[in-house]
Amino acid sequence: MAVRKVRCPQCGAESPYSTDNPWRPFCSERCKQIDLGAWASESYRIAGQQSDDEAGAPGLDFPDAKGI
Repeated sequence: MAVRKVRCPQCGAESPYSTDNPWRPFCSERCKQIDLGAWASESYRIAGQQSDDEAGAPGLDFPDAKGI
């Protein structure tokens, strides 16, 4: 049975999609770490509407300097 090949989501190189590739679907640990770093730095975002908490609900805004 032939091993299925997929394109690495990070660099585009073909890599085997099997249990022999511990980084699947990535081609290497480097590509996997680059992708993880992009998620951690919030470079990737899922589109959607803001929740009330994100839209400036009380307690999330910085206090006015006049009141200090």
